[in-house]
Amino acid sequence: MTEKTATEKSAITEQVRERYAAQALQVTDVSNSGSCCSTPLETSAVFGSVLYTGAESTEVPDEAMLASIGCGNPTAVADLREGETVLDLGSGGGIDVLLSARRVGPTGFAYGLDMTDEMLALARANAAKAGATNVEFLKGFIEEIPLADAAVNVIISNCVINLSADKNAVVGEMFRVLTPGGRLGLSDVVAENQLSESERIERGSYAGCIAGALSDEEYRVALAAAGFTDISVDFTHEVAPQMHGAIIKAVKPS
Repeated sequence: MTEKTATEKSAITEQVRERYAAQALQVTDVSNSGSCCSTPLETSAVFGSVLYTGAESTEVPDEAMLASIGCGNPTAVADLREGETVLDLGSGGGIDVLLSARRVGPTGFAYGLDMTDEMLALARANAAKAGATNVEFLKGFIEEIPLADAAVNVIISNCVINLSADKNAVVGEMFRVLTPGGRLGLSDVVAENQLSESERIERGSYAGCIAGALSDEEYRVALAAAGFTDISVDFTHEVAPQMHGAIIKAVKPS
């Protein structure tokens, strides 16, 4: 995709931040009021909590489930193991961090990274409500991950990388913070290769997870250029014409 100017990147980041801050506040308002007359939270057959199983909905607070507006279920594909350290990029209300923390167990750890104060406050409240002690929510940008080199075994993300205005920076940072042999298990929106950037923009906004999506080939090229191997991009369901929710996997060589 076309390289953005610094001004364009800042504008996109602020647009995304405002949208997800509003989502967090809406969840809080619904939870506090208990009103059935509140504006319905954004969800559909292709985005949101519907993509999680009934069993998973019992493992996290309702507020964490309500805050989910992702396009997949990364904890279902990341094959998390006891004792691993996991990082969720764009952790929102904390659903995938809390699910990950349960899967890696007391000897493992789960980080969540988000740039939005309102989502961080919601996530921390959800962690306290869930009694999760092996989690930490960090404020920061996915283009500048505030963790040391080789700090985590697994990186997950749920429909967030498409929101970044500098995806090459995100991919480079993922490679940096993974341990050798570490892996990605991402859910994201991915375009079919024939769609131009302008055609993606016609199908939806940046903050709506459409306009900023990479194509299948662009994803593979970016991951390979950073050094990842065993790359796969598998479409799961269509979210807009010729654009799909997808599972992206890759490995940092040992």
